[in-house]
Amino acid sequence: MKPLYEIPEQISRENSVEKKLKHLANIKRSFFVYRVDAGSCNGCDIEIFSVLTPWWDPERLGFKLVASPRHADILVCTGSVTRMMRYPLLRAYEAMPDPKIVVAVGACGCTGGIFHDTYGTWSGIDSHIPVDMFIPGCPPHPATILDGFGVALGILEQKLKHQSHGGDQGEPPANLPSIFGDFRFEKQVKIAARELMGYIHGRKLYDKYMALLGQSARPDNISEVGGLVDDFLKKEEDPRFAECMEVLHKHVYLKWMNKFDE
Repeated sequence: MKPLYEIPEQISRENSVEKKLKHLANIKRSFFVYRVDAGSCNGCDIEIFSVLTPWWDPERLGFKLVASPRHADILVCTGSVTRMMRYPLLRAYEAMPDPKIVVAVGACGCTGGIFHDTYGTWSGIDSHIPVDMFIPGCPPHPATILDGFGVALGILEQKLKHQSHGGDQGEPPANLPSIFGDFRFEKQVKIAARELMGYIHGRKLYDKYMALLGQSARPDNISEVGGLVDDFLKKEEDPRFAECMEVLHKHVYLKWMNKFDE
């Protein structure tokens, strides 16, 4: 009997066991999931939505839901495959980058469930595409779904394993005093710097601005600090830092000083 779906040769070649195991090793820290309801009663889908809530907090294990199969590492499928959803299921499977992991959730997804032989369905997910992991249940509990992902991806072992690090000779960073006696100012400068220039360059911008304020005998003197900023803008060779420094000074420092004036 001819199979319902013949896997393209290129996809089959890129999804060997060796390549899938290597893929799993690479995504242990964080994995992107795309979900396909192939014809479920929505019982399993409700439990999957429960998993995504802050109550279960799946992102602590690296579980992130994406809106496109082209961004996904794992395809989560529910329901016995109906005739109308078979083609969208195959399209999602073929659109995912290789190698890919397929998970069948629920009794219907694993075997077709009580609908396996009805006229409108074509049994479980594995009758159409290769399935790497089965999470049974009608429906499975959110804890079961998380546990299934954790065991299959080796996340639980990684999270639960206690590691003791000793012999560290490094010293903790010094807790420098706040310029105005209120660390909220430094926090606002740091947040604004990262918004302007990103994480890495924002840190450099923050260090430059705080060093500039440290040169002033009176950081609360707007005229004196403004002169230091003007000198910096004239000497700075990188126009990005110059422009962002000016924005940082106007939108954080001057607003902060107005608050002091009140």
